[in-house]
Amino acid sequence: MTKLTIGSDGGAASRRVRWAALAILFMMSTHATAQLVDEPAAPEQAVAIEPVARDEAIEERIRRILEASGWYRSVEVAVDEGIVFLDGIAGSQEQRTWARDLAARTEGTVAVVNRIEVREEVSWNFAPAFSEIEALARRIAVALPLIALAVLILPLAWWLSSAIASLMRRVLAPRIEQDFLRNVIARAIAIPVLLLGVYLMLQVAGLTGLAVSLLGGAGVIGIVLGFAFRDIAENFLASLMLTIRRPFRQGDVIGVAGFEGAVQTMNTRSTILLTIDGNHVQIPNATVFKSTIMNYTAAPARRVTAEVGIGYDASIGDTQRLIVEVLRGHDAILNEPSPMVLVDALGAATVNLKAHFWIDGRTLSPHRVRSSALRLIKRVLVEHGVSMPDEAREVIFPQGVPIVRLDETRSKVAPAQTSAAAPGRPTASTAEPNTEATSAEGGLGNEISELPHDIANATIPEAASGNLLSGQEQR
Repeated sequence: MTKLTIGSDGGAASRRVRWAALAILFMMSTHATAQLVDEPAAPEQAVAIEPVARDEAIEERIRRILEASGWYRSVEVAVDEGIVFLDGIAGSQEQRTWARDLAARTEGTVAVVNRIEVREEVSWNFAPAFSEIEALARRIAVALPLIALAVLILPLAWWLSSAIASLMRRVLAPRIEQDFLRNVIARAIAIPVLLLGVYLMLQVAGLTGLAVSLLGGAGVIGIVLGFAFRDIAENFLASLMLTIRRPFRQGDVIGVAGFEGAVQTMNTRSTILLTIDGNHVQIPNATVFKSTIMNYTAAPARRVTAEVGIGYDASIGDTQRLIVEVLRGHDAILNEPSPMVLVDALGAATVNLKAHFWIDGRTLSPHRVRSSALRLIKRVLVEHGVSMPDEAREVIFPQGVPIVRLDETRSKVAPAQTSAAAPGRPTASTAEPNTEATSAEGGLGNEISELPHDIANATIPEAASGNLLSGQEQR
């Protein structure tokens, strides 16, 4: 604890020193609360031993200044031995602090006890708002020429970008067939021109920081959008690659992702197939691009395989010759490449043969031609007595089956030879018609081309967004 001793030999000077010491002790031990009492403020200069100005002069000077400001009500100023006591009502905390600082800087002030109360009142004075509006209007008037120039730059950049895009489409038309690919390349060249115009507009308007932030944030925005719309971007890029590589055309019959059908349309999201069942299947372009694509109509010739099982007692060479003659005589089967019949396996009851032949896959149905070929092969084999046993129901004994009676001597009875024209059994001519196509088979044409008109021409909502295959010639 600090102990302060003041002599008692006096006079006016000693009394002033004692008052100054008491004021300093008061400042160290008192704390203002509730905006009614503030911490006493001491002057920045040192306290003089002899007073510079009389208390009355200090009081009169501070009071007149506070009244002249017009910020205070019921102002009372009291000065005793250089200590200024302030009372009254202020409109804000800043005004209260200003009065304290004023008293502290007044010549001859030893300390300040600020007891001014703050009472904020609702003011309907719109002069500050009008002043701000006026200042804003002046700033706009000063920047108006730059704003007008910036407004002109953006439409000019837009027009120039569109003109460059149109020019690039005309230049690329003889070289690139696909409209979608031409548009993508033209826009890729035109977009930087538009971005440059936006940057110049921001620079002219004085928004340099915004221009830099726009260019810097473009990469971040691109990354965020890439993650948010990854599937959409992936399908769009896949559609772009499919348009460039062109693995199929509109109308081609393809097999992809476990589906088989004719290509109807392709947009920026999916490829739409029309299956043999009459269903429209939408496959995402990313799946199409990453999957194995089987294009059945890319080349006109398509190979078909038919399997036939004959008995072990039949001659394989003669059977092969008979089957090849049937295939060569079929109008729907191509002679080049020539049909061939190969032994595939030796089964439990049959020798399995595979007949390979070629057809025009664009106009003919492989399933119908195969059905017709098997029907005619079966007719010829029956006519020539070639057995075709079924291992689940029939067993052939070429040497016959001996019959033994218990009460008679064993005897061997030659089995009756079964003729193709046995009584009660239909002949080959009546069993199978000698025609390449029957009404039951429905002809040999392609099934997709024979779908009902309302199914093939059904309205597909996704196709309204544009067909990326429209510029390609159909096969």
